[in-house]
Amino acid sequence: MPMIPLGLKETKDIDFRDPFKDFILEHYSEDGGNYEEAIADLMETRQATRTPTRDAAGIALLLRYYNQLYFVERRFFPPDRSLGIYFEWFDSLTGVPSCQRTVAFEKASILFNAAALYTQLAAKQDRLSTRGLDQAIDAFLRAAGTFRYIHENFTNAPSMDLGPDMLEMLVQLMLAQARECLFEKLELQSRDGRNIDVSLDLAQEASQVAAVYNDVHGLISREPVRDYVPETWISLILVKREHHLALAHKHLALGLFDRSVGDWRAETKLALEHVQKSDGKTQLDIIVPRDENERKLLGKAHLREALVLHEESQRLQRMCRDLKAKQALAKVLKRVQESTVESYNGIGDEDDFRGLLDPPDIIASTKFQLNITHPDFGQHGVEDLFRSLGPVAIFSAKRHWTAPRLIQLQRGPDGEGFGFSVRGDAPVIIAAVDHNSLADLGGMKEGDFIVGIGDKDVKWASHEQVVRLIKQSGDFISLKLVTPMDRNYLKRPGKTNQQDKGSVSASSSSGISSGQPSPAGSVTTAHVAKKLPWNPFKKSTVQRDSRDLTFDNVILR
Repeated sequence: MPMIPLGLKETKDIDFRDPFKDFILEHYSEDGGNYEEAIADLMETRQATRTPTRDAAGIALLLRYYNQLYFVERRFFPPDRSLGIYFEWFDSLTGVPSCQRTVAFEKASILFNAAALYTQLAAKQDRLSTRGLDQAIDAFLRAAGTFRYIHENFTNAPSMDLGPDMLEMLVQLMLAQARECLFEKLELQSRDGRNIDVSLDLAQEASQVAAVYNDVHGLISREPVRDYVPETWISLILVKREHHLALAHKHLALGLFDRSVGDWRAETKLALEHVQKSDGKTQLDIIVPRDENERKLLGKAHLREALVLHEESQRLQRMCRDLKAKQALAKVLKRVQESTVESYNGIGDEDDFRGLLDPPDIIASTKFQLNITHPDFGQHGVEDLFRSLGPVAIFSAKRHWTAPRLIQLQRGPDGEGFGFSVRGDAPVIIAAVDHNSLADLGGMKEGDFIVGIGDKDVKWASHEQVVRLIKQSGDFISLKLVTPMDRNYLKRPGKTNQQDKGSVSASSSSGISSGQPSPAGSVTTAHVAKKLPWNPFKKSTVQRDSRDLTFDNVILR
């Protein structure tokens, strides 16, 4: 029985070089040429995602690129302007192009392709072996989890294949195909040891598969999904529903003919009561046969119903032009029907079946719970290609600061202090500046970020490393500082001594400044002869703020 895999969304090349280099110069005040290799790596990775291999390595490539987009979005895509970069993707079924400037569209499309690859991996498994069926089930559940993740985390999609109705249908379709593979596994494992109890379980499992396909048909028949998906999908779902209903009645009939009523256990009779239901109209009222005649009558009724449903599944297959050309599907349906006919011929002649009433319905039920598997981004960690720009929680596209300025401080011969204290890590922040001190006259301000000491970049340096570098500078120190234009998120909670070492929270700020950095840096040199009594490097006994956050490679919406 064929499965329904999905094709990949296609996209066009994007040249990030000029927009990213210009943005690095304008926003980060750094030479964009220093990041040409990082930009090239990003473009090569994206190019590779256009034609991923149809295996686990291809899925890993897509998820690594998705993780890299976490950093790219925060580095280069401010919420208040556009870089002129547009992501164009084509619908997976219609080929209609859609274009957006948001990275969210790029991320959702990449995840869609990862889910589509899972469906292709599942569809090509050897389902005649237990191992192949296990791999198919796992792949379908991962596809369902990825579609569910897109549905829950991305909204306002411009293309139909990313729409909420379509995604919800795809989730249920993948779960239905996983359920079908599970039923095939149960059939395979019980092939050599079937009795009435096993047959009753198989009957309910087959009825469960038919029920979930019936639910999928309800979702796929609604607008606007109905006019979007291929007609082949709708027809195949109906074929599978009728096919598995036929198998349910067949397994129940074979179970009834397994042994006489006198050999049944009490558990078997109880199971029969829970497997069938009757509405009391034209169907047989027999649920648990009391004698051999009722057992044979009920078994024949279920077998006759199986034959009727086999005919219906083949009729639906012939009614669809595309499915009619699928010879493999026709052979599967024909082979299963012939197997039921063999059982039919071994039980009674044709006249015995013509006067039979409809049998009771088989209640859909399962003993196996299938749980979708959401994408595990943590297994595909990546290094921020633009790490040199500084911690992404601070040096991001939505934050603004002045252009770097050079502060040069020269202590007098009497060894006076510089007159400032620092706190925090990556980046270290000027915690306080003494009035009329060397640092104050040199232009240093409370809240400034220290981004360089001498010729060393210290945006990622710890508090201890910065203090050590300042001490090693001796009487002359050269600092590169930037002043954030949104100072709110730098304020420390509560009242603390301004000399405390402290640290700054790395959490994102809700405020966004629209100011632009100054066009050029400045150099200020200060010489103060007055001796300062305050030691800027005195260790503080106060603990750091417990609300400080550590940012790892966490994938956020």
